[in-house]
Amino acid sequence: MMLHPKFLLTAMAASLALAGCASVGPEYKRPSLDVPTALVIPATQGKSSAVDYMAWWKGFNDPVLNALLEEAHFNNQDLLLAAGRVEEARALAAGTNSNRYPTVDANITPTKLRTSQNAGLLGAGAEPVSRDYKLGLSASYEFDLWGKLARADEAARARLLAQEANQGVVLTSLYSSLAQSYFTLRASDAQLALAEVTLKTRHENLRLQQKLYASGTIGEIDLHVADSEEAAAEISLAQAKQSVANTESALAVLLGRSPAAVAAPVIARGKNIDGLYGQLTVPADLRSDLLARRPDIVMAEQSLIAANADIGQAKAQYFPSLKLSSGVGYESQGLKDLINPASMLWNIGANLTQPIFRAGAIGAVVSGAEARKTQALAQYVQTVQGAFKDVHDSLSNVAADEQIYISGQRRVAALKDSLRLAELRYKNGYSSYLEVLNAQRDLWQGQVTLIDTQRAHLSAVVSLYKAVGGGWDASQIITTK
Repeated sequence: MMLHPKFLLTAMAASLALAGCASVGPEYKRPSLDVPTALVIPATQGKSSAVDYMAWWKGFNDPVLNALLEEAHFNNQDLLLAAGRVEEARALAAGTNSNRYPTVDANITPTKLRTSQNAGLLGAGAEPVSRDYKLGLSASYEFDLWGKLARADEAARARLLAQEANQGVVLTSLYSSLAQSYFTLRASDAQLALAEVTLKTRHENLRLQQKLYASGTIGEIDLHVADSEEAAAEISLAQAKQSVANTESALAVLLGRSPAAVAAPVIARGKNIDGLYGQLTVPADLRSDLLARRPDIVMAEQSLIAANADIGQAKAQYFPSLKLSSGVGYESQGLKDLINPASMLWNIGANLTQPIFRAGAIGAVVSGAEARKTQALAQYVQTVQGAFKDVHDSLSNVAADEQIYISGQRRVAALKDSLRLAELRYKNGYSSYLEVLNAQRDLWQGQVTLIDTQRAHLSAVVSLYKAVGGGWDASQIITTK
């Protein structure tokens, strides 16, 4: 509707004053949760020191591992997908913010119109074909009286920060998965080497037993036992090769390599499993506020902030909205007279709208926004709970794996002595060769288990670094207190 200029100026002044008022809807306040001030680190006999959580992988002093992580950072498809989502959220936030500013458009409208001569609309001798040319600018602006646009901008910015934090979730998961896969590869390499040595030993044993059987020194049962042990060693070797091959292809995917490179993976090796295990350190201090750096917690809180802002945006629809529109330009029937003071035109108007009856539509929108906030709050609390569980479980695994490794070392040492004594008893005729084979089998299983324990211990420490958001710069995200 068109308004008198005095009324329009009065309305504009009032709206500008109201625009300074507080936005409708609840103000965000971080939920208060009962969290411990410090996390209990189990006593360990291994090395403990201050940790650079931003680049925890460098503590293993393996240049190959560092290079693989750098390659994955630039090529991993999950990370590229997350980066694309960040850019999309950034564009949406920019678009939402633009609604808080006036819009200005240039208009050029040439029109040619023919009026029916039989419609009775033309005077005598009037030309049925007419032309009209318009050139001008039009502008419109919505006053944010109740904070609707501000709340929309707040929600869009929070969702952008949530997507940036989601990129951190992908990044920390990528780093930890790649490092753990690398440890698995080096453990599989060690088990493959052990399987090759074991098969060689079993083959020599079988040849010896065949000679003894041919000479009548031993019975058929001893020969079959030796044969079965060689077959078992062949199975173990095949399984070790399978583990190496599968881990290499998994690493190639994490590294973001081409399909051809995934089909025929070539993965560089650095330190062996013993060398990596020798560099393992456990954090000496673990404050609970470190978990605030976790990207999934940041993401959950930003989603909660966005849901809270959505409530204010929805409630603002209950109140009047005021939009101002104006235009200025030229209009003429002839192109030569278009840019002429006499052809100038302008308009200014305002539209004040107060919802009266919407059949509960606005209330439904508000209820939906409040329900989404309830969901976002529950997800935030669950994320924090999960974070403390991750840390608890990682610390428990670190302590348990260290004790298992120490006990495993004792067991392997004892089994080596048992094998030495069994071989001595066999050479002196005090026992059958079955006792030697049993001792060899037990030692091999103990050595395989010890290697796997090293891998598990290394992976548990990496899981601990991931649990506190290691590898991601949380300072890049602005959180609301």
